[in-house]
Amino acid sequence: MKKALLLVAICLSASILKAQTVESVKTFLMLNQFKKAKEDLDKAMGNAKFSSKAEAHILKASIYAALSLDEEFKGKPTGDQLLEDAVAAYNKYKEMDKEMKLVADNPYDNAPINIYSSYYSSGYEKYKEKNWEAAFPKLQRAVEMSDYLITKNVIKSPLDTNVVILIGIVAEQGGKKEEAAKYYNRLADAKIGGSEFESIYRYLVSHYFGKKDIPSFEKYKAIGAELYPDAEYFKYDKIDFAVGLEKDIDAKIKAVGEVLATDPNNYKANLVMGEIIYDTLNSDEEGAVMPANTEELEKKMVEAFTKAAMSKANNELPFLYIGDHFINKAVKVNEKREAHTKEMQARTKPGTKSSPEDLKKREDLDKLYGSTLEGAQVPYEKACEIFAERLKTEGGMLELKDKQQYKKAASYLADVFAFKKIQAKGKPADQAKFAAEEKKWNDAYETISAIKEKKKGS
Repeated sequence: MKKALLLVAICLSASILKAQTVESVKTFLMLNQFKKAKEDLDKAMGNAKFSSKAEAHILKASIYAALSLDEEFKGKPTGDQLLEDAVAAYNKYKEMDKEMKLVADNPYDNAPINIYSSYYSSGYEKYKEKNWEAAFPKLQRAVEMSDYLITKNVIKSPLDTNVVILIGIVAEQGGKKEEAAKYYNRLADAKIGGSEFESIYRYLVSHYFGKKDIPSFEKYKAIGAELYPDAEYFKYDKIDFAVGLEKDIDAKIKAVGEVLATDPNNYKANLVMGEIIYDTLNSDEEGAVMPANTEELEKKMVEAFTKAAMSKANNELPFLYIGDHFINKAVKVNEKREAHTKEMQARTKPGTKSSPEDLKKREDLDKLYGSTLEGAQVPYEKACEIFAERLKTEGGMLELKDKQQYKKAASYLADVFAFKKIQAKGKPADQAKFAAEEKKWNDAYETISAIKEKKKGS
């Protein structure tokens, strides 16, 4: 009987001790005496009956999370360990108490908030140090915790924009492109606005174009345009991005080619393809070297401009580009012709004939000059036809730029037929035909010069 009474007394004493320990530790926690609370808690956790209760673990999470924010430990290995131990304790509590009855009770309701704050704070410190690798996992945990707090209605907002934008920036700066897009997507899908957020929409537009994910590219470009209507960036189309994101000609041609692969009759894509090649083949930069595949590029350029002209009626621009290219090319050939003529004259004695080799070379250069000039004939003629029709519909007037282009095309056509007339020596019918064409375009030049100029937009 005495033994039984002794056993009951011991059990009752242990129960009272346990209750007193919980209340004692909890009291220290509520008084913000976190070190003392931890000291008593750590001792009590050695008691199996104490540690077997769910409340012991949320108590530990609350104390350790609060200490991790203490200036003595924050940002140091000790603080990091306290935080990890707090998270482990909180997870243990959730595992033991499926209904999570104590989460909303004071002071336990501060545990998840302090865990979040600690991750955010330490991640932000690493962000300020530009230590992207160290900042990312901390902020990642902060995002996870903020999402949890939102589900529990502790954070009264559908999205914690502060931590999401921060981790997005850290991911972007750290080269984690996909992770940056993932977090920026959350902000963009929620249509978070403000000048400080414009860059995330720019990032997403560029990111998805680079991935060739055109639906996402169009989606975020549209949202960006909606939120930032004055920003020119969101008015650019996929052709602008195809060219703008690449640096060398091969990459630009490939990028535009990918657009044309799915939309072969796209006017702008064909025009831009032609312009890219035109600028390369007609570069005026000092020391510019012509590409080894010049002939291939020239063919591709002409095809692109021709398709552009077919896609948009009454547009002279593609024809002018082709004509200008062949005129520029002819000028270079003519420089070689003139240089060869001077060299030939210098080495030929008066009263003697030039060597057969020199004569053959001159003949070849004349033919090349003529065929190159001829490349400009048809496109210039088509451009002039468009200008002539426009003149009729515009009351006999043209804008200054149109008038100048019309005159230029007519002038070069006169030159083309003048050279053809020379080359037709010994063929009276051809000479007469070409002479008539030369006169026609010289007369046209004079007529165009007299055209009244229309103010743009009038």
